[in-house]
Amino acid sequence: MVTATALEERLRELAGSVPDPELPMLSLAELGVVRGLRLLGPGRVEVELTPTYTGCPAVGTMAADIERILREDGIPEVTVRTVLSPPWTTDAISAEGRRKLQESGIAPPRPSGPAAAGGPVPVELSLRCPNCGSTGTTLLSRFSSTACKALRRCDACREPFDHFKEL
Repeated sequence: MVTATALEERLRELAGSVPDPELPMLSLAELGVVRGLRLLGPGRVEVELTPTYTGCPAVGTMAADIERILREDGIPEVTVRTVLSPPWTTDAISAEGRRKLQESGIAPPRPSGPAAAGGPVPVELSLRCPNCGSTGTTLLSRFSSTACKALRRCDACREPFDHFKEL
């Protein structure tokens, strides 16, 4: 017999396995946007989803994809609720998610370290090129293909690349 806790965990993993519509190399779990899932009753589930920023245009697609995958698993009533507090930060991206961003040619956000705990904000003046590893890069545009990314160019290999901005 499957306990409610085990079922919730399995459904949370299933919801988290949905690919992000803007960064399909990442699952929603790796991006850290699935905040919670709970059973409300037999065949009824509520999922809490926190978008990467308040005006994220992909939140509707993420919710629809979560609803679809859970319904396909036999849950007839799925509610996806957007939760904005506490806000999502790039610290929610898993180590695997950061690795996948790097492998896809997108410079992952730098971990905030002590700043996440309310300590001093570290000053990092360099950003590594995901193609050649050089720390000499130039900001070309504060916004790239999505609002959460900036466009940069490597001064060494001259290749442009996206940088997932720290939030």
